[in-house]
Amino acid sequence: MVKQFRNMAMPYIVWMVAIIVLPMLLIVLYAFTDKGNDVTTIRFSLENFARFFSDTVFMSVLKRSLYIAILTTVICILLGYPIAYAIASRSERSKLFWILLITLPTWINMLVRTYAWMGILQDEGVVNHLLGFLGIPPITMIHTTFAVVLGMVYNFIPFMILQIYTALTKMDKSFLEAASDLGANAVQSFLRITLPLSIPGVISGITLVFLPAVSSFFIPKLLGGGQYVLIGNVIETEFLTSGDWNFGSAISLAMAVIIMVSMYITKKVDTDPGANGRRE
Repeated sequence: MVKQFRNMAMPYIVWMVAIIVLPMLLIVLYAFTDKGNDVTTIRFSLENFARFFSDTVFMSVLKRSLYIAILTTVICILLGYPIAYAIASRSERSKLFWILLITLPTWINMLVRTYAWMGILQDEGVVNHLLGFLGIPPITMIHTTFAVVLGMVYNFIPFMILQIYTALTKMDKSFLEAASDLGANAVQSFLRITLPLSIPGVISGITLVFLPAVSSFFIPKLLGGGQYVLIGNVIETEFLTSGDWNFGSAISLAMAVIIMVSMYITKKVDTDPGANGRRE
């Protein structure tokens, strides 16, 4: 039985090694090495990391990336939780309809959806045409922080909604009935039961929104007009334009460490008994 399981799992293991493990090993190799005076000579070096963390320009880009990712995540929570709660409170047939409506945009490629927002937000776009019809002067929205955050929220909020919705639907409704029998009102039941029990969904949503947001490169490139540079754009430039794979790999590895630390913190909060009172 074990041998049969190994034979069945072998193609997946080979595939994972080919598309995940080997590229990661190459990134680590490039990050910790540098070309010597001779093109064929490769030497161990931490110069790439020192260059990244000592340059104020790169640090400002990193801070901006973290700020945009955190802002996107917070907005997704504030908008996604009420939507998920409203969907979870509806009938089964209505739930299927609204979940389909939420996931329907994700069937379209994210790049195409971002291009659509360019047409909506540009100076001669749909929004400014509507404002002009109402007698309101046009507003510059494209190539701004607002446009970048809007694009990220639009693309990533379905992940937040689905995670919170799943946690709410799996919640044992008998807890709410017991709270009602003990005299708790709707607000008290939500704060003491529904919210703590939905925290795992919120944590999963934070992970699925923050991680792609902090490393996104084509959303700020398109909606930011190339002037709004985030860390993903720097990595893209180093690999595709500058051809400095060593420095690009060092930045990628540094971001991977930051992301793993963020995942560890969110996982720690989720499993800490005193973090949300779920195990009181």
